[in-house]
Amino acid sequence: METKFSEAWGKMQEKLLGWVDTLVLNLPNILIALVVFTIAVIFSKYTSRATLKLLDRSKLQDSMKNLISRLVSVVVILLGLFLVLGILNLSRALNTILAGAGVAGLAVGLALQGALANTYSGIVLSYVKYIKFGDWIHTNDYEGEVVNIDLRSVTLRQPDNNMVYIPNKMVVENPIKNYSTTAQSRVILTCGVGYSSDLEHVRQVVRDTLVKTFDEVEKDGDIIFLYTEFGSSSINFETRFWIDSTSALEVARARTEAMIAIKKAFDAEGINIPFPIRTLDFSGPLRVEHHNDSGPAEKE
Repeated sequence: METKFSEAWGKMQEKLLGWVDTLVLNLPNILIALVVFTIAVIFSKYTSRATLKLLDRSKLQDSMKNLISRLVSVVVILLGLFLVLGILNLSRALNTILAGAGVAGLAVGLALQGALANTYSGIVLSYVKYIKFGDWIHTNDYEGEVVNIDLRSVTLRQPDNNMVYIPNKMVVENPIKNYSTTAQSRVILTCGVGYSSDLEHVRQVVRDTLVKTFDEVEKDGDIIFLYTEFGSSSINFETRFWIDSTSALEVARARTEAMIAIKKAFDAEGINIPFPIRTLDFSGPLRVEHHNDSGPAEKE
């Protein structure tokens, strides 16, 4: 028993000594490999910055510039890694890694279909021009300013200053309403006036009020005024006009200002905005019913 233990201990010592000898012999190569990899990492950062400066002269979107600079940085690090493997005489290991990368890539691709779809969609969003940083968009029932586009999601800052992170795949596959692609937006306002109102006078009051309230509306011909229906208690109308706007929030503010101005103008002109009124009539006889368990209800 002691003999077997001594033999095992001796073999382990020989193995450890062999590893130590190999480490000592390869120590210069290891130090050189560490230096090369460190230089590659530092060089990748400078290369990324230089790439961004070069791309600033182009007309690419900021998101696409950031994506290209990151890819260049990754390529530099991978080249440094290949050099390290060559210095450490691990070329055979590199061939084995590359051979197994195909099978591993297939397995990873099947497991990460959603993540890869978001990555591809992020590249698409970084390249296309209909969405970019600073745009005010509405998509997937969310609305806000685009503050970031990366390989995973689109980040929106909502009007309440909360951040919403929408997966790129959902943004690409669903409709996008971009308020920033045009310099103007249309404001649509609906209201109603009483049946006793002079409809031509109402129309002129609304047009004059909007021209005085908004600088963008230079003349009443820029305003569309349409009576839409005879309502139950009012004659309803709709008015439309353009403002300089690149976000839905500005449209909502303009609608608010228009409502305040029109209400003041109607009050000054004696124009009534009716609202439904319910009248309860208690003039009839009061009917009281008494119920008991022995027979039908008795009425008084």
